[in-house]
This record gives sequence, C-alpha cells and structure tokens, in this order.
Amino acid sequence: MLLPPVFYHYFRTPLPYKRTLLLQEKIHQLQLAARRSSSHHDILLLLEHRPVYTSGRRQTEQELHAERTRLTSIGADFAVAARGGQLTYHGPGQLVGYPLLDLARTSPPMGIRDYICRMQKMIQSYLLRTHGITHVPSDHTGVFLDPVTKIASIGVQVRHRLTTHGFAMNVTKEPLGWFGQVVACGLADVKAGCVAEARGNNARVEDVVPGIVDAFGTLYGRDMVKLYPQNAGELGEAILALEEDALAAGEWLKAPSPN
Repeated sequence: MLLPPVFYHYFRTPLPYKRTLLLQEKIHQLQLAARRSSSHHDILLLLEHRPVYTSGRRQTEQELHAERTRLTSIGADFAVAARGGQLTYHGPGQLVGYPLLDLARTSPPMGIRDYICRMQKMIQSYLLRTHGITHVPSDHTGVFLDPVTKIASIGVQVRHRLTTHGFAMNVTKEPLGWFGQVVACGLADVKAGCVAEARGNNARVEDVVPGIVDAFGTLYGRDMVKLYPQNAGELGEAILALEEDALAAGEWLKAPSPN
C-alpha cells in the first residue's frame, strides 16, 4: 500500500509550550474534519520550546502544586500535558518532535506499541548512524546512553487513531541544568545526557534536523516533504502565527535562577 508523504516543518525560534499545544489541537481537528474525504495530511513538527516543565495526564494538581511553585520560581513555565509519562523538562538545546499521524492509514492500522517502538528505534538509528552514539537496552521507554543516562524521552497521545505529542532528544548541554532540578519521568537514579556531551563537540539543534527527518521517513516507511506554511492554507496560517508569537516573546533564561 502506497502511503502519502509526511509534511514536516522546523521552527527556528523556541516556542511557548501552551501555544504549541493549541497548534497540535488545531491540526488534530483539521485532520479529523478532512479525514472524512481522505484529504488530510500527516504532519511532523520539529522545534525547541522555551524553558518549561510539563507533567503527564495521570498526575494530580495536589501532587504537582509544590513543584509548580518551586519550578516557576527558577524561571521556567509549567504546564499539564495530555501525554503519557510523568514530570519532565523541555527547552532550548533539545529537539522536540510532534508527529501528527493517522495510524489508520495502514492496513491493518498501526498499533500504539508499534508506533512508539518505531519512534524509539528512529532515535537510536539516528544517533548511531550520524554520531556513532550507541544506546543500551532499558526497561523504560526512551533512549539511554548507559543505565543511568537518558538522552531522549517519548510521551504520546492517540485519539481516534490520530497522534499528538511525541519525542524529545537533548542535543546541547543547555537542558542539563534544568533537568537537574527534577526527578524526570519518575526515574530517581537517572540523569539527562545529550549529543554534545556524548560526542565531546558543540552540536547544534538545527544540524540534527535533516538526519532526524531522514530517520523518521525510514522507520515509518514514508516520504518526507518540507511544508511551506505560506502555501498550506489554514494550517500554514496557524504555524506562521505561532512563529510570530515566539519572536515576540523575546529572550529566555539560559540556566535556572538560583533560589
């Protein structure tokens, strides 16, 4: 079965998290409406966020209240997300990927377990092929450099067989200090790693994007086509509006503020 291409877009300015959630929801609704006529597109959004801590859907406000207060006091935003997983960090220096795919395009439909497994293998393949970075097997979801160092996380949501949320891979050292403020993903004995630290070089997020796009297409068996927002109708307008918001937000803290 010949599948249509996945259209991808890379945002060059770190995005505010809550506005990016709204964009994902906008795309989800557009896909639902267009799926009735089989005219919907699959999308991969690639980006960095402004510093933000996010919690998963199973954590309660009572559990999170003290952490929210503490983490916003050091200069980060805080948001509750609808993805799986627990408390984590997103920010500059980390490549985030939000695939918005219709898992029902294949016959039979792709299962959630298969979808997540391919995502994990995609990151592992990219790290090995492009940087010579090997991973170690883990009982936990994500990609680990050794039993106590995690370089990439995965947390997804699937509704009506349409996906939102996705993966995050640390590229530069900038996220590491922010991760040091929390027990990320509920793993008390695990620290954050990054491409730059593993390779001993000055990796940049924009440099990893082409390789991730290629690896994504390979693991999901899809052609990857660059999206041009100015030619993408309502979807493109929403992307351009978010890019304007990101530029208007100005600078961000490069490290946590001391308490």
